[in-house]
Amino acid sequence: MGIPTFLRQTLAVAEADIRKLRHDPWELGSRMVQPMLWLLIFGEVFAHSRAIPTGSMGYLDFMAPGILAQSVLFVAIFYGVSIIWERDLGVLQKFLVSPAARPALVLGRALASGVRGLSQALIVFVLAILLGVKLRIGVLPVAGVIVTIVLGSAIFCTFSLIVACMVKTRERFMGIGQIMTMPLFFASNAIYPIAMMPDWLQSIATFNPLTYQVDALRVFMIEGAQSAYGLGVDFGVQLAVLALLTAVATNRYPTIVQ
Repeated sequence: MGIPTFLRQTLAVAEADIRKLRHDPWELGSRMVQPMLWLLIFGEVFAHSRAIPTGSMGYLDFMAPGILAQSVLFVAIFYGVSIIWERDLGVLQKFLVSPAARPALVLGRALASGVRGLSQALIVFVLAILLGVKLRIGVLPVAGVIVTIVLGSAIFCTFSLIVACMVKTRERFMGIGQIMTMPLFFASNAIYPIAMMPDWLQSIATFNPLTYQVDALRVFMIEGAQSAYGLGVDFGVQLAVLALLTAVATNRYPTIVQ
């Protein structure tokens, strides 16, 4: 199979998934609540108390990229529910018997999740501007944010697909999804510097892909922000994790209908 054919198949799967948003636009609206609560309540309180040291960077400046990454995580990590739902409706079986390559089916879902994640960026950027966060506004910074969001969302969406193939019921998936999101979020640099963590948690944070997504977002979004690892490491780690998860998800994808 040639690369153009593979790309067409991936985009077709993504387009079919994105089309659902036209029938349920309120889904995106409901996603506004969580980042608003974190930034307007948690962020304002801790910025006022100055309880978390962030150096020369204001706490809201430090926190805004982390809340964006968290919002993208929450959208992507529950993507597996739609796969289980489609299996119960018989839609997923039609995808699996189509001539589309299995990696294209997985990456198409991941790309669609990335597009949904971009809606969170609009919400967080508007809130950040209203709160006086020192955002970088320009073609290259915004392009960097878009790429980082799509990549990060693809990682957690693919992970979600693997979990959906293992548990196979919506009830179990929702329970596991709730368990997964909090450790991923709190064991990262989203709302406090890694240096504040105990040594054992710092070790976990270095293996958490959300840490590298937040680090990249902080560089692209905030004026004067410096990467803790370097953008090459940030994107290298995320691409490696995505490649690994895609390989696993491609192998496990057909098992969800068994």
